Amino acid sequence: MTTLIMIAQLILGLSILVILHELGHFTAARLFGMRVPKFYLFFNPYFSIFKCKKINGKWKCAFFAKNQSSYEYVTDDNGNICYDEKGKKMTKPIDLEKLPENDWRKHEEHTEYGIGWLPVGGFCQISGMIDESMDKEAMKKPPQSWEFRSKPAWQRLIVMIGGVLMNLILGIVLFIYITYNVEGAYIANQEVSKDGVYVYPVGENVGFKTGDKILEINGKDVVRFKDAQKSSLYFGSTVTVERDGQTLDIHIPDSAYKILMSGGGTPFFDNSNFKKIIVDSVLPNLPAFKSGIRKGDQIVAFNDTLLESYGMFRHYVRQHTNSEIVATVVREQDTLNFTLQMDSLPYVGIIVPTPYNPEHYTIGQAFVYGFTDAYDMLKTNIKGLGNVISGKDKATDSLSGPIGIATIYGGVWNWDRFWFITAILSLVLAFMNILPIPALDGGHVLFLFVEIITRRKPSDKFLEYAQTVGMILLMLLMIFVIGNDIFKLFK
Repeated sequence: MTTLIMIAQLILGLSILVILHELGHFTAARLFGMRVPKFYLFFNPYFSIFKCKKINGKWKCAFFAKNQSSYEYVTDDNGNICYDEKGKKMTKPIDLEKLPENDWRKHEEHTEYGIGWLPVGGFCQISGMIDESMDKEAMKKPPQSWEFRSKPAWQRLIVMIGGVLMNLILGIVLFIYITYNVEGAYIANQEVSKDGVYVYPVGENVGFKTGDKILEINGKDVVRFKDAQKSSLYFGSTVTVERDGQTLDIHIPDSAYKILMSGGGTPFFDNSNFKKIIVDSVLPNLPAFKSGIRKGDQIVAFNDTLLESYGMFRHYVRQHTNSEIVATVVREQDTLNFTLQMDSLPYVGIIVPTPYNPEHYTIGQAFVYGFTDAYDMLKTNIKGLGNVISGKDKATDSLSGPIGIATIYGGVWNWDRFWFITAILSLVLAFMNILPIPALDGGHVLFLFVEIITRRKPSDKFLEYAQTVGMILLMLLMIFVIGNDIFKLFK
């Protein structure tokens, strides 16, 4: 069941990303009067799971329909197939006028919408454009007014960036939604400064100390404490703190994300340096519940080690998985000891409310912070890819394919987590697609910029070769990431 949930989330997430990406191309193409013969979610080699098209004013639908070719073989007077000088069967466009009125191919002016069976993307086929369909025969015909190749370069450029733009918008909108509806409120950094931060060993290694009060990051005031924990912090930054009444700068190296990874994902610091550890609720079937700890108890020590803050409590638990912890608890006027039998997870199973009052986001703040959070996430992923390209990081450690992405979604369906991961993937997809690689949108954009600057259009033959090379590179990359995903499963 867990695997099915992971797969379902992956397919739904990819479907949303693909449809909106291709819708960006589709909308721009139709805006400039270009025909779009096909619009598909997922690829459909040989047949489609579902397709529909408007025929003579009425929508026609078909399930598990075999693909129909727009070409037929050239035959001699005896009906034998003709071959060219290279020994290949000769083809020619089907005479649309001879097709029956209910044949879908006859109505080129309308778009065929469908769902393919190969869930590795989707496509928006635009007339007169060299794309993954590689319809070379169509490109041999004289250009028509409704074709991509007949339009001005600036219109073709807008069509090509339409998909990337839609993914960027989706990512930003989802981050705004998450900020306003999921998070709802934030803890002000000024609140946390009452006690200072609790610093973990990975944070101590770069110069932080428990009790530090975060003032600025890269010279900018920190309003939300969340901003002091952003992922971009670990790719090189300067954090200004107040320590014992003095102000000092802590310089985090651009390799700090590796320190973070080596620390098991533990951040440098968090807002848990408040002193009293009073249980607000106990979660069932976890160590605290089984030991007898109840709501209202104040936990003061673990194994006779005085707990000076909630941060120390959490740190101690992380260090003592798969072991027994004797918790000293004050309950009303009594001091009691309870034995916690820990498993492999660092969870005691209690909820301790923070003493810091959260501030609710206004709609305006949600837009601003949602945008900045999206930008920060995009910037972090760009830096991560840059490290892979430069050789600082191994591609096997940093790149994930469908299996890896499904694992990230997880085996439990949580809509908040689903939209957060989909938002990140949308931003990553936008960035990856704009890279200047043939077969990607960025490759087309690069050639269009060259055309605009030089006022010379690349030949169709050059574009065909570039598209072929790009598709081969993408297939090799897909084989690598899927193989890498499978290898990780058996490590």
